[in-house]
Amino acid sequence: MNVLKTTTLLTLMTVLVIFTAQALGFDLIFSLFLAFIFNFIMYFYSSRIALASTRARKLEDGEYDEIREIISFLAQKEKMPMPELYVIESDQPNAFATGRNPKNSAVAVTTGIMKVLNRDELEGVLAHELSHIKNRDILVSSIAAMLAAAISFMSRMAFWGGGQRDRGTHPVIILIAFIAAPIASLIIRLAISRTREYGADKTGSSISGNPLALASALEKIEMYSKNPLNVNPAVSQLFISDPLKSFAGSGLRKLFSTHPPTKERVRRLREEASGIRYR
Repeated sequence: MNVLKTTTLLTLMTVLVIFTAQALGFDLIFSLFLAFIFNFIMYFYSSRIALASTRARKLEDGEYDEIREIISFLAQKEKMPMPELYVIESDQPNAFATGRNPKNSAVAVTTGIMKVLNRDELEGVLAHELSHIKNRDILVSSIAAMLAAAISFMSRMAFWGGGQRDRGTHPVIILIAFIAAPIASLIIRLAISRTREYGADKTGSSISGNPLALASALEKIEMYSKNPLNVNPAVSQLFISDPLKSFAGSGLRKLFSTHPPTKERVRRLREEASGIRYR
């Protein structure tokens, strides 16, 4: 279901790119090419950028052996390469995974998560992060980012007089493409991010075999989310829980959130564990 939803959202974003190019009079291939070049570079260096921006340091031998043992066990169980392990000095319990493929991946955890969660909960969280690597979510995010970048590029160029808008296109269509398309692409991209989180919850709970442990971990992480963790908003979507939640406002928060509500994630995990539908 999550795969179908992600595919549908990516298809919708592709249609949005084509509509924007046609409405603003841009060469579609050229716009996609520039977006592809930018995101190709980001695809290969995104891990380094994410780790550097969160001030993560590589886990030393003999340090936090429990994390290393859990990851090693789960990776062997799934026949996956062992990812590099990093730690972030922060009281906020959180974790994220990055890497363009299983052979080039990394998992980072905060010092706070190791103080708050028990071993079963830690296993649930780390299984969730391995799921992002296994499901190649970084690749999916890169494709979504490439399409969104193409729309943003065309809108900005149109603002500075680019494009060929003398082909009889109705002004309302141009206005929609100029203003609404970038907003719509952002909303779709965030929806893809939330869908991938649901997918990682489901796959992760299957890997660990304990959906309730992950549900408990998410509740504890939510409880301690007010502890500050200042990170670049560009990498906040990588974390298991939004690290900027304590800075977020209300209103349209759900629509523009990188993560689904914790309450809904916990409900789905409990439903998976028991087979009983919770409302």
